[in-house]
Amino acid sequence: MLREDLKGLYSALLVPYNEDGSVNEEGLRKIIRHVIDKMELDGLYVGGSTGENFLLDKETKKQIFDIAKDETGDAVKLIAQVGSPNVYEAIELGQYATELGYDAISAVTPFYYKFSFKEVKQYYKDITDAVDNDLIVYSIPVLTGVEIGLDDFGELFELDRVVGVKFTAADFFLLERLRKKFPEHLIFSGFDEMLLPTVVNKVDGAIGSTYNANGPRSKQIFELAKEGKVEEALEIQNVTNDFISAVLENGLYPTLKYILQQETGSEERFYARKPMAQSTDAQLERAQEIYEKYIK
Repeated sequence: MLREDLKGLYSALLVPYNEDGSVNEEGLRKIIRHVIDKMELDGLYVGGSTGENFLLDKETKKQIFDIAKDETGDAVKLIAQVGSPNVYEAIELGQYATELGYDAISAVTPFYYKFSFKEVKQYYKDITDAVDNDLIVYSIPVLTGVEIGLDDFGELFELDRVVGVKFTAADFFLLERLRKKFPEHLIFSGFDEMLLPTVVNKVDGAIGSTYNANGPRSKQIFELAKEGKVEEALEIQNVTNDFISAVLENGLYPTLKYILQQETGSEERFYARKPMAQSTDAQLERAQEIYEKYIK
């Protein structure tokens, strides 16, 4: 059954850290409020790549799940990304987030080792057998190296509680085939710069890092495209992609963290989690220019 309640646009929640690598809780709460109150998105995707999740220990992941749920309450939908190559940790985190009241969980494909599809499928079966919640497969082959084909998705979608996929790939042929073959499963677009063409292909929603700062434009693209107003949506996608290009050229994490620090009125600097490099003075200066041109 299609989870209609999960449709919409989600922030891939960005997490600010302190200089010592600990979570900046005050800053995180401000970002969550900013996403809910100012960006007015439909939900938060917590624990993904944007939150630097794969650089964190298990207890810090739980801390972030706690803060997000406490600050959000029931204001928007919450999806907890719990996946990692460690299936036992994924199960524990899935159970933890479910007990907190998260609306669904998600799990990235297991990576680093060259897992066979049989092993990947068993990983998802182990999680869904042990966690009493619906699961969204997180497919991001550019980072994991794990490619999932149409028939493979069909096998995953046959598992109990697997309700959809976060599709972070540029393969529009596969996306079109997925949408046609699996109308009862959710498909979320994962590349912000490709939002318009994915909506034309009838995705159910999108999950993106730049939505933390560029939410209003993203919502306009999403709604206009669904209404068939493609030319209007394209104009906004063009501006959005100018913004994304500038962000990527300057550094995704330094730029978004700086913009969100400004947007939330936070006095403390939003650090990245090592081994990611910290912002240089030149990056901060350029981030201010990007902020003033596209967001402020």
